[in-house]
Amino acid sequence: QVQLVESGGGLVQAGGSLRLSCAASGRTFSSYAMGWFRQAPGKEREFVAQIYWSGGITYNTNSVKGRFSISRDNAKNTVYLQMNSLRPEDTAVYYCAAGRAVLDASRPADYDYWGQGTQVTVFS
Repeated sequence: QVQLVESGGGLVQAGGSLRLSCAASGRTFSSYAMGWFRQAPGKEREFVAQIYWSGGITYNTNSVKGRFSISRDNAKNTVYLQMNSLRPEDTAVYYCAAGRAVLDASRPADYDYWGQGTQVTVFS
């Protein structure tokens, strides 16, 4: 069992930055692929980025590549999402997810555990 707790969301002006954190419980954190998704009101959950236990990274290139950066610290059981040059369209609840056998990084069903989410609101 893995429990995930996100933090770091908030209200930020367009062009600003935020860093989200996702703290995971469990001793096998390093063996999980970790992903970030987001969901805006009335929209489907959208893939943002994923990092494998080995460090391999995948981004949603259409939306965030070049502005967002994912990283993990296995010693701290934490994954991060650094978000720069934020835009109003980045406004959403951001979720952290963990999966043991993720074949498609962008598919929510491939992940086994989810956090409760943290709200990010970007105003212009």
